[in-house]
Amino acid sequence: MKATAQSEPAGHAIAFILLTVLIDTIGFGIVIPVLPELIMELTGEGLSSASRYGGWLAFAYAVMQFLCAPLIGNLSDRFGRRPVLLISLFTFGLDYLVMGVAPSLGWLFLGRIAAGIAGASYVTANAYVADITPPERRAQSFGLVGAAFGTGFILGPALGGFLGGLGPRAPFFAAAGLALLNLAYGFFVLPESLPPERRRRFELGRGNPLGTLGLLGKYPAVLRLAAALFVWQVAHQVLPSTWPYYTMYKFGWNERAIGLSLAAAGVTMIVVQGYLTRVVIPRLGELRAALVGFSFGALGFLGYAIATRGWMMYLWMVVFAPGGFVYPSLNALMSHQVPPTEQGALQGGISSLYGLSAITGPILMTQLFGYFSSSTTPLRFAGAAFACAAVLATGGLVMVAKTTGHKMSQRSESQVVEVETNL
Repeated sequence: MKATAQSEPAGHAIAFILLTVLIDTIGFGIVIPVLPELIMELTGEGLSSASRYGGWLAFAYAVMQFLCAPLIGNLSDRFGRRPVLLISLFTFGLDYLVMGVAPSLGWLFLGRIAAGIAGASYVTANAYVADITPPERRAQSFGLVGAAFGTGFILGPALGGFLGGLGPRAPFFAAAGLALLNLAYGFFVLPESLPPERRRRFELGRGNPLGTLGLLGKYPAVLRLAAALFVWQVAHQVLPSTWPYYTMYKFGWNERAIGLSLAAAGVTMIVVQGYLTRVVIPRLGELRAALVGFSFGALGFLGYAIATRGWMMYLWMVVFAPGGFVYPSLNALMSHQVPPTEQGALQGGISSLYGLSAITGPILMTQLFGYFSSSTTPLRFAGAAFACAAVLATGGLVMVAKTTGHKMSQRSESQVVEVETNL
């Protein structure tokens, strides 16, 4: 059953894809506010130890998503998009049910591993959109997917904070219900977008998640900018991984306060990335916008580290907001350095970098918080993880600032960019 961009089934299919992305993102954010409480309930240990377990849970999720994303994408090329998407949704629903009734920490790890595998289906969701959308409308469709992703990051923590008042397990059951309801909807309305004649044989070699990183080393300019982006992404991992533990420890915030603060952070980032980037970056230029983003990002991280009152976190949130310029600016700068034939490979490499940062960042940040907030540490400083993020952001700023003394390639996409680009 093939859908076209003009057919009614295609409209249902796009709605399903948007709901899937939205629910997946809500499901990720809905558990963040209650995870510290649940870990402490299962382990009988304090907040400092709970943060370390939370870091390893994030690690398990990120590793599985990083390893499985290319594999699941290849499976969808072989067997079609529909079965992969529906199986992923079923896995999500089952995973959250398991986490909701988990009798021990080991069951939480099992749930996070399953969620990481299922969460890799975002690759299939994007492929589905490309299948059924004409080339001239794909940017618009991908924009809707991005909007659903951002909306989920706002609604998820807010909903998790609200439901957390019913107990630390309630948000998991809510996430499971959302996933299974969407599965039922998709089962009846989702057509297959990839006809048999366009499918290809599954090749394990195409599933190497590190394969696209090789491109970055071919272009000196890209390599340095990619290094700066990686340190920024590692620093940024402090927010989802450490924020709940830090604010609960330092300000006594409950699940609702944590959820609302994360939702507010999501709103500021959507304003910056959805509106201000289109206004500021063209005026400043990509290089200066990146420098501004790193500068305010480092200052915001430092402000989080030294805040003495809960309301100050919202103030520093505004200061930190221009950090949203970093990713689009660096992405654009790197895209100028490679020929049109390798733009897809570049984006694959950037995606791999994000995956690696999601693996390393939470471990680094939660272990720092756990150590410097414990009763046995010789130097108690609960904001150590945010201070580390500020240092990393400053390092990225220095890397990018060094490009100001060198000529960077600004060729149009119709021209070939030479490997010997100076930086």
